[in-house]
Amino acid sequence: MTDLKNFPEKFLTSHSDGPPSGRQGWQAIKNSAVQQAAMEAFFFGYQAFTAKPDEMLAKRGLSRVHHRILFFIAKYPGLNMTELLRYLGVSKQALNTPLRQLMEMNLVLSEAAPDDKRKRLLGFTPEGAKLEQALRREQARLLQRVFGEMDEEAVQGWLEVNRALARSRQERA
Repeated sequence: MTDLKNFPEKFLTSHSDGPPSGRQGWQAIKNSAVQQAAMEAFFFGYQAFTAKPDEMLAKRGLSRVHHRILFFIAKYPGLNMTELLRYLGVSKQALNTPLRQLMEMNLVLSEAAPDDKRKRLLGFTPEGAKLEQALRREQARLLQRVFGEMDEEAVQGWLEVNRALARSRQERA
């Protein structure tokens, strides 16, 4: 679990030594100090976002890759293997072992599609749904707490940056 007492103070408070006001984001990021601060803030933010779910998964012998699989099965119930591979951006070989582990642990089901028996549709067992909901609940609580400390503009800015990052991943694919 991430211990905020060990986080560098500069990531827990805002500073006035950032880019001058009125500067556009794309101009500010040209500054190497701003680049470094953005990357470090993203790293520590992601670490905080994944810490509790990682801990919960580790108790079951699972990891973040299993969490990503569970997340997309929950988001898109009945998705097929091809769709899951596309969302995760991994090869069949990379997906095979963690997905098989989830099925062997009776967390995920793979059933033939009614219209095409060759197509495998993924879903949860009751235990798998319960685990995914617990993982999601922890992350939702963190986001609610943090967003509650921010104004609407900051939340919208955060969403815009993350959507832009997601688009850049899709553009590379």
